[in-house]
Amino acid sequence: MQPNTLPTGYNPSLPSGTSQEKSLRLIADKVLKGRRISVEEAVLLYQSAPLSWLGWLASVVRQRMHGNTTWYNRNFHIEPTNRCIYNCRFCSYNEHHNPDVWDYSLEQIKDLAATAPDDITEIHIVGGVALDRNTRYYANLITAVRSVKPTVCIKAYSAIEISYMAQIDQLPLEEVLKTLHQAGLDAIPGGGAEIFDAEIRQKICPEKDDANRWLEVHHTAHRMGIPTNATILYGHIENYQHRAEHLLRIRELQDETSGFLAFIPLKYKHANNPMGEAGEVSAAEDLRNYAVTRIFLDNVPHLKSYWPMIGRDIAQLSQWFGVDDLDGTIHDSTRIYSAAGAEDQQPDMTTESLERLIREAGFKPIERDSLYQPVSGSITTAP
Repeated sequence: MQPNTLPTGYNPSLPSGTSQEKSLRLIADKVLKGRRISVEEAVLLYQSAPLSWLGWLASVVRQRMHGNTTWYNRNFHIEPTNRCIYNCRFCSYNEHHNPDVWDYSLEQIKDLAATAPDDITEIHIVGGVALDRNTRYYANLITAVRSVKPTVCIKAYSAIEISYMAQIDQLPLEEVLKTLHQAGLDAIPGGGAEIFDAEIRQKICPEKDDANRWLEVHHTAHRMGIPTNATILYGHIENYQHRAEHLLRIRELQDETSGFLAFIPLKYKHANNPMGEAGEVSAAEDLRNYAVTRIFLDNVPHLKSYWPMIGRDIAQLSQWFGVDDLDGTIHDSTRIYSAAGAEDQQPDMTTESLERLIREAGFKPIERDSLYQPVSGSITTAP
């Protein structure tokens, strides 16, 4: 396929002859030429592009970046506590909205890490922002996990948690991150971004750090050589303009630092939290969001579909809407989405099941580590 032409057999399914159809074709032409789209063009795709056409366009981008490959990993989550100083209205996980409150000691966390299978390559650590926990505690937590699982990648602490460490200890972010990195931190997850728009943020998480602070934490980490992920919380009271502007700020920081490994759209789930009246968006909207995200974020390498959040069937289908990563085995080690009413109340998937999910959609599964390097012996045969 030439980069500036539509592929053979292309059937746009667009309303012929309309100004909207012309605008969508112009956007497609830009994408096929490898040029960026604007916020306004992203909003038009959200609002007006037929879903099948949008999936086709996102698949062109996905094919260009990753060919026929879909990644997965063997991972395990540790959630040290759901005590939290923040009372976000969308959260079903923290102590304000969840009657099941926990707060593990370091010995209990070591015991929990010991239950993880020996073949995992990543431990993912996030939790509530507890009032009395400082940088030294979180560094000791990493050391405790590392003592049990010395070879795994430790991806730990959202920007919100790291920001609070700096605040409670009155330290620069660089000092906090240096301490965590020396303790064994390898990468930082993307949580806490929610929606960057200040007005929406004031309505859904008014106590939490603003967007600038979230971006500052990730910028600092990137500058220090610590890779991170990024997220968006979508499907609540935001609109398409808010989503596109959020993506723009991620793209701009990535232009500067190249530090983001993956972007993960996180769907708002409405059970057991004060925003429940907002309901949930449809599976079609999930796929639309993946597609626009893949098209817009031309400089973030990977787009992840988190299967416990949207279900296995939609995660499988999402590979045809720009997604190239289905996350991992998880081993029933997270309660964040199960508390909010996710389909998988005990999220656990074998590598065989993940590979089958990928192959049945027509893609090639490759096991990865946290930095997207293929794991030795991973399956790379054609589907």
